[in-house]
Amino acid sequence: MITSLRTLFGEGFRIFFLAAGLFAVFSVTLWEGWLGIHATGGLVTSMPFAPPPHLWHAHEMIFGYASAALGGFFLTAVPNWTGAKASRHTFILAVSSLWLAGRLVIWWSGHIDPVLVAVIDLAFLPVLAAKIATQLIKRPKPQNMMFLALLTIIWSGNLLVHLEWTGAINNGVWPGLRLGLLGITAIIAVIGGRVTPAFTRNAMTRSGVETHLPRSRRPLEIAGIGSAILLPLLVAFDPSDTVIGVVAIIAGVAQALRLSGWRTAWCLKQPILWSLHLGFAMLAAGYFALGLAYLGLTSEIAALHILGIGAVGGMTLAVMSRAILGHAGLPLVASRPIAVAYGLVCAAAILRASGSMAGLDWYNVATLSSGALWIAAFATFVAVFFPILVTPKKL
Repeated sequence: MITSLRTLFGEGFRIFFLAAGLFAVFSVTLWEGWLGIHATGGLVTSMPFAPPPHLWHAHEMIFGYASAALGGFFLTAVPNWTGAKASRHTFILAVSSLWLAGRLVIWWSGHIDPVLVAVIDLAFLPVLAAKIATQLIKRPKPQNMMFLALLTIIWSGNLLVHLEWTGAINNGVWPGLRLGLLGITAIIAVIGGRVTPAFTRNAMTRSGVETHLPRSRRPLEIAGIGSAILLPLLVAFDPSDTVIGVVAIIAGVAQALRLSGWRTAWCLKQPILWSLHLGFAMLAAGYFALGLAYLGLTSEIAALHILGIGAVGGMTLAVMSRAILGHAGLPLVASRPIAVAYGLVCAAAILRASGSMAGLDWYNVATLSSGALWIAAFATFVAVFFPILVTPKKL
């Protein structure tokens, strides 16, 4: 038991990826329960948290689940990028406890002063950013330092949410949720745009393929990354729906064109690779749908769920599973259950989006079915990877 706990807090990806998986299951199970009761004519009149259940759900998926996935990724990847020392057990224990404290105060926010809730919930990302800043400064490359700015954007979204919840401003929750989600998708546009072609290229090279390798074209990289980073800033300053819509469509088209050069068809027999391509495809589709929504042509909620479930959920699941296998010294091969989980998240995104574009009867069916697929995917993730996460790496 002690050895397992020490292992769990020995590397950032272990505790944070486990926390992300468990929280993905817990939070959506609770949301499913609330929706199911109301869909069958029941009524839940009291919850321990202060915000309405749909806002609790949105907040916790963005600043709870996704933040845990980001924490595990950055604490693991940044030392590899810079050659800096990895975080010690004590820091990983402290910062993961801070993340958990944020989830607990949000859960009990109906009984806690909202200012205290805000202070505790807002503490995690600055501590994480400060730590990785000390590691990034070892080799301060602009392409990596930009992540500090993106984490600041995500944190600012959470700040806006809490400013409304504390009564300081009148319109902070919805802009804040959008800012947080689009800050996370911007990170995916950057990281996904690096790892997807790189891992595909490496796999092709290992298999003996020497021609027609994945390639990234600089104009598309600039357009894809630039528009993805610009989008949350536009949402924050709200110039006009038309401007935001056009930039979102540019972001979607640019991601799709980037993906078109990465040899997706070659990966179809390797789930550990096609999962990355699928997550990036959902990013492109989500941005494009969001652009259409801002132009008044489709549902914004549908677009946000394509981004939230398909892009954020799909890409984090793909990256977490690959990182766990790689850092545990295991072959980079996704088992059949994990391959199915990749597909379930994509299906969950499509179902949830369809539910926002149809009548109430289909909304209930689609939303509850989407949640069930999400729960199944992440329960599978936890079941498969928990033994690996608590077991020391084989030398």
